[in-house]
Amino acid sequence: MKLLLIEDEQALSEALTAMLRTEGFAVDPVATLHGAETAVRVSTYDAALLDLYLPDGDGMDWLRRLRASGNSTPVIIMTARDQVSDRIAGLKSGADDYVVKPFDIQELLARLGAVLRRAKGAASSWLQVGSLALDLQGRRARVQDQDIELTAKEWAVLEKLASRPGRIVNKEALDQALYSFNDEVGSNTLEVYISRIRKKIGKQRVETVRGLGYRLVDETDS
Repeated sequence: MKLLLIEDEQALSEALTAMLRTEGFAVDPVATLHGAETAVRVSTYDAALLDLYLPDGDGMDWLRRLRASGNSTPVIIMTARDQVSDRIAGLKSGADDYVVKPFDIQELLARLGAVLRRAKGAASSWLQVGSLALDLQGRRARVQDQDIELTAKEWAVLEKLASRPGRIVNKEALDQALYSFNDEVGSNTLEVYISRIRKKIGKQRVETVRGLGYRLVDETDS
C-alpha cells in the first residue's frame, strides 16, 4: 500500500518514513502543502498522514480542498492540537481519524489499519482468497493455516493482488505499491518479487496476463 506523508519536521518525517517502509508501505514524504498537491495530482494513495502546521499553510485548509475536489483518499491528521474543538474541526473537514502528538507508533499503525479496512469495506482485518489468508492489520500471511515469511516488498505486492482477487492488477499499480518516488525501479524488479511470491504461495496462484499485469486466483480455479 502507498502512503502520502505530509510532515515538515525532518526528524519525525524520516523516522515515520523508515518505520512505515519497514512495515511494508511505500511512502512518499513531502514537507509542504504544495508538495502534497503535486503528489496527489500525479499519484494515487491508499491513505495520507497529515500534519497541520506546515510552512506554506494550514493542513486543514488543504484537506478541505482535497475533499471539495472529490478526492476520497483516507486521511489521518497528526498534530499537537489537542483540544476537542480541534478534533471536531478536523473530522468535519474530512479527516478519517485524528492522532495527537506525541503518539505511540503502534497506535498510529492500529489507527491506519482501521482506516484502511473501513476504506475497503472490510469489517475484519483478515482477507481470504482460497487457502491464502492475509492479516491486513498484523501484516501476516498464511497458506492452509501455515504461516509464510514475506519481506516487506513481497507483502506489498501480494496485498495489492489480494485486494482484487480474480481480477487483473496492472504493472503500474503494482510498481506504485512497491516504490516511493525516491526508489530506483529496475526493469525486471516486479517480476523478481512475483517469482518469490509464487514460490511461497504456489506457482499457479499468481497468473501472468501478458501485456496487462497479474492476477491472484483461488487454487480451485487455477
